[in-house]
Amino acid sequence: MNKDHPSKEILESKGTILRGKTICLCVTGSVAIIQAPIISRELMRLGAEVVCVMTRAATKLLGPDLMHWATGNPAITKLTGNVEHIYLAGERPKKLGKADLILVCPATANTISKIATGIDDTAVTTVVTTAFGTQIPIIIVPAMHESMFNHPILEKNILKLKRLGVDILGPRISEGKAKIARVDDIIQRVIDLVHPVKELEGKKFLITAGPSKEPLDTVRYLTNWSSGRQGIELAKEVKVRGGDVLLVYGQGTTKVPAYIETRSVITTEDFLNVVKEELSKNSYDFFISAAAISDYTPIRRLKGKISTDERKELILNLKLTPKIIDIARETDKNVFIVAFKAETKVSKEELIERAYQRLIKSDVDLIVANDVGLKERGFVSKTNEVYIIDKEKNITHVELNTKRYVASKIIDVAIENFRIKNY
Repeated sequence: MNKDHPSKEILESKGTILRGKTICLCVTGSVAIIQAPIISRELMRLGAEVVCVMTRAATKLLGPDLMHWATGNPAITKLTGNVEHIYLAGERPKKLGKADLILVCPATANTISKIATGIDDTAVTTVVTTAFGTQIPIIIVPAMHESMFNHPILEKNILKLKRLGVDILGPRISEGKAKIARVDDIIQRVIDLVHPVKELEGKKFLITAGPSKEPLDTVRYLTNWSSGRQGIELAKEVKVRGGDVLLVYGQGTTKVPAYIETRSVITTEDFLNVVKEELSKNSYDFFISAAAISDYTPIRRLKGKISTDERKELILNLKLTPKIIDIARETDKNVFIVAFKAETKVSKEELIERAYQRLIKSDVDLIVANDVGLKERGFVSKTNEVYIIDKEKNITHVELNTKRYVASKIIDVAIENFRIKNY
């Protein structure tokens, strides 16, 4: 594998959960192959090496050079004297092949039935057969027309593969197509299979994300620019590490993956009620308050729509809302609380000091401070830079990076401090 290829620069840009793992991505002749470079890059961003194996039909839809670019490793299109199937999935003295998992994605009806009946006439089917012999995990992600997917022989072959221990993911039935599973779901399933032992297994997390919306009248509301992305990335990071997570989500602009259990809310009062209810009825280990919840709400909500016919100024009377981290601490004295403190255009020292004072005042365990007024660090950005502060005023600085990477570092620090607290 070429460690110096320019494409390898993205390795671990979103986290390290797949560090040291090699994923063999086997692609076949489905038009869903257009997702293959995207899937490869997402696996790499979590630390994986990706080696692509292509059928002849696949190469007619997508050039091997593109997959070489995407992964940084030459695509395998045929078996040669290098015995590529053994290199990737074969048994060696005291060691298995390079691959930790075989991902057949997208998988056509033709390739699925060949694998089920033991036919090895492509590089892909031979690699998969070799993996069967060495018990390397196999995921097959079907993609084809719905009528093909409903073929009774294909249905029997899929059932046969499931009984043999193959993981079948999807498809999504839509518009007469059996469409490839969502990228997030594919990445999640890869992580699940290559990390059967989860460090957060048995731990419960309650996480808030997104903005609140405070109604002024029937059609208007006060809100902020929060996209909800940072909180969602935290939920995803907990999930891949085996934790049990419930996301309390305002109406942000970031889509929540289907595998994240979610309760949707709108107002600050909604957030407060759900958090109080959950912490009262369930035993959570962690509460992460990442939502951008309003500090103010109208004293009264006007019925109907405020008229603008007279074109006069509008004066709003607002009142303070309760701090959700204060309510959380009052409700559960033992839950480990991670709070967030957003400021704009203050010095690093002032940012840290304000966050630390909030930590002390609200009796939380960690607080994450960031300046949302800086470029590429705001609510709507995909990147962030934060300072994580504990009760001893130890500071962990996470430099500008993707919000997924930042989430992984926040969870790292939270876990370490949780262990110290409960030692």
